Amino acid sequence: MSLPIAYSSDEEDHISSVKNDIFGLSALPVTKKPRVDETQLVNTDAAPHVLAEDPLNMTSLVTRPSDTQMNVNIPYKDMILPIQGPENPFGDRGRFLNQNALAGHVEEQSMSEHAFRAQHLTHSILGYSANPSMDPNAPAVLGSIESAQENNFATIDTLRATREQKRDLKRKRKPKGDLMVADGDGAYVGPWASWDGEEPQQHFLAGMEGTGDGDEEEEEEEPEMQVITKKVKPKKGGDGQEYSVFHGKSMTDYQGRTYMSPPVADAPNLLQEAGSQDCFIPKVCVHTWTGHTQGVSVIRTFPETGHLLLSGSMDTKIKLWDIYTHGNCVRTFHGHVKAVKDLSFSNDGRQFLSCGYDRQMKLWDTETGQCIKRFSNGKIPYVIRFHPDPDKQNIFLAGMSDKKIIQYDMNSGEITQEYDQHLGPVNTITFVDENRRFVTTSDDKTIRAWDFDIPVVIKYIAEPHMHSMPAVTLHPSNKYFAAQSLDNQILIYSTDNFRQNRKKRFAGHSVAGYACQVGFSPDGKWISSGDGEGNVVFWDWKTGRIKSRLKAHSKVVIAHEWLPHDTSKVITASWDGLIKLWQHDIMIRSLAHPMTDMVCTRWVHFLPGYRGEDFVGGPDRKFDESKSLHSQLDCSAKDLNFVDQVFFGPP
Repeated sequence: MSLPIAYSSDEEDHISSVKNDIFGLSALPVTKKPRVDETQLVNTDAAPHVLAEDPLNMTSLVTRPSDTQMNVNIPYKDMILPIQGPENPFGDRGRFLNQNALAGHVEEQSMSEHAFRAQHLTHSILGYSANPSMDPNAPAVLGSIESAQENNFATIDTLRATREQKRDLKRKRKPKGDLMVADGDGAYVGPWASWDGEEPQQHFLAGMEGTGDGDEEEEEEEPEMQVITKKVKPKKGGDGQEYSVFHGKSMTDYQGRTYMSPPVADAPNLLQEAGSQDCFIPKVCVHTWTGHTQGVSVIRTFPETGHLLLSGSMDTKIKLWDIYTHGNCVRTFHGHVKAVKDLSFSNDGRQFLSCGYDRQMKLWDTETGQCIKRFSNGKIPYVIRFHPDPDKQNIFLAGMSDKKIIQYDMNSGEITQEYDQHLGPVNTITFVDENRRFVTTSDDKTIRAWDFDIPVVIKYIAEPHMHSMPAVTLHPSNKYFAAQSLDNQILIYSTDNFRQNRKKRFAGHSVAGYACQVGFSPDGKWISSGDGEGNVVFWDWKTGRIKSRLKAHSKVVIAHEWLPHDTSKVITASWDGLIKLWQHDIMIRSLAHPMTDMVCTRWVHFLPGYRGEDFVGGPDRKFDESKSLHSQLDCSAKDLNFVDQVFFGPP
C-alpha cells in the first residue's frame, strides 16, 4: 500500500527522461554538442542506442569533459573510429599527421646502454643527438645542426681534445731564462721557474695609507737601486753563436724559387720514381766538390729528389752543395766547435739535425740557415735520426757515448724516453717494420731491436764470433738491412724476424777500424761500400760476387750515396776532404725510327763544372751508334767527361 501512495506522475516523467538522456546531453549548449568531421564519410545512425539498461554491459562510450571515470571497456573497432567532436580552430592542423599514438609517433628501437647514454649525454652537453627513427623522411640529427657540424657529428665519448687544446689547458711555467744571464731580468732559473698565474701574495698592509699626523714629515723616497745584469762569458758554440753563410748571388731565381725547389728543367729524371730504371756501376769521375779543409765524415742527399747534398766535416763545418745545376756550394753552416759526427734530414728536407763531438745536437733550417734549437745531455752523440713517420717529425733519437739511446721531443725540448740496454756506445739507429721498430748496433758487438717508445729489447743478437758493426743501411725493398762488420765483411739481416741471411755475405774489402757506410743502388741490384784504402767496391746483390773495384780517393772512403733518380751516379766522400761525383760511361741511345740506322743530335747536356759552350749539332749532322761518341762530337776529351745526356732525333 505504501508504494502506490508514494508513486506520482511527476516521478514517472522523470524516469522516462532519464532513460532517454542519462547524461543530460540535451541540456548542453549547441556549440558543445558533438560534431561529426565533415571531411570524413561516416555512416551515422539516426537513432543510435546510446544507453543500455545495464550500465555494466555498455557497448558505446560517451563522456563529458567533467567525467573522471569510464565504465566501459572500449573495443578496438571503436578506438579506430573517425574523430568526432568540435575542432580547435587555433590548433595545428597538421599536428596528428605523423602520430601513431596519442602521445606522438612511436617506433620500436633497440640499443645498448652505452649507446643510449652516449646519445643522451651528447644531447645534454652538446645540444644534438642522432635520430633513432627508421622513417626515411625523418631528419638524421635532432637538435643543433651547427654544433653537430662543428664536432663532425661525433658523440661525446668519441671526441678527443687536440694537442693545441691540451697545450692551452695545460699549466705553463714561466721561461727558464737566458743561460748567459746570471742575475737580473731574464736570469736563468732552470727547472725552478714559477708557474704562470701564481704570483706571490702581497702583504696584507700593502696599499694602506699611513694614519699618522699631518705634522709628521714625509720621509724622502730613496732612489731605487738599479740591478746590474751580469752576463756570463760567451762560450764557443753557445746560444747565439751559430750562423750560416749563403754563397750565391740571389736566394731566388726569376720565378721566386729558392734552391729548395728541384731543378726539373735541368734534370727531368727527378720526376721519375726512384728505382724504376736499371742501374749500372759508375766508372768515371765527372765532378769534384772542394771546400772542406779536413776530412769529410758524413754526407746526406736531399729526401725524395736528391738534388742537394749535405756534408759534415772534421773542420766543424756543414756545407750544402748543389748537384744538378751549377755544382757549387750553396750554404755553409757554422755552429759546432768540434768535428761533426752525423746528419739527418727531416722527411720534407726543410730541416736537418746535426751532432758533433762538442756534445751538441742542433736543429737547422735548410733554407734560411738559422739554428732553430739546441739539445745536449752532456754526452757525445754518435748517431742521430728523425722519426720517419710524418706525424712524428717532432721526435728524434740519438745514440750516445754513455750506452743510451735518448728520445727527444723538439716541441718541448725534453727527453721523453731512454733506451738503456747496450753495454757500449751506440753507433747506428735504423727504423724497420713500417717505422714501428728500430734496430741499434753498439761497440758491445751486439744488435738489439726495440719497439718504438718501449724501452724493452724485443730481439737480442750476440754471437762469440761477432764483431762491432758501426754502419747499417736499409735495402730499398725494406726487407733487409746490411751491417758493416769490422772483420771485413758485410752481413745481411731480415727486418721481420731479425735473422741473419747466411746465403748473402759480401767480403773482399778492408774496413778494419773504419765505419765505412754501406750503399745500395736505387733498384737494389748492386751493394757497395768504401774501404780503408780509398776504394769503392761493388757487389752483385744476387750472387755476392765483386763486380768492380773503383779507386776513388787517396784516403779512406768513409761515406757514399747513390743518387735516387739516376741510373749510375754515386757520390763519394773521404778523409782527404774531397767529395766526388761518379757515373757510368756515356751511352748513345737512339730515338730514331726503328727502320733508321742513322740519327742526328739535337743537343748535348753537360754536367756541372763544364765551362765551355754546349755543343749543338746541325740538322745534317749524323751519328752512328756503333761508333764512339768521342769520335763524333767536336769537343775535347776533357769536355767529354762533362757530357751527361745526348738527345737524338730522326735525320
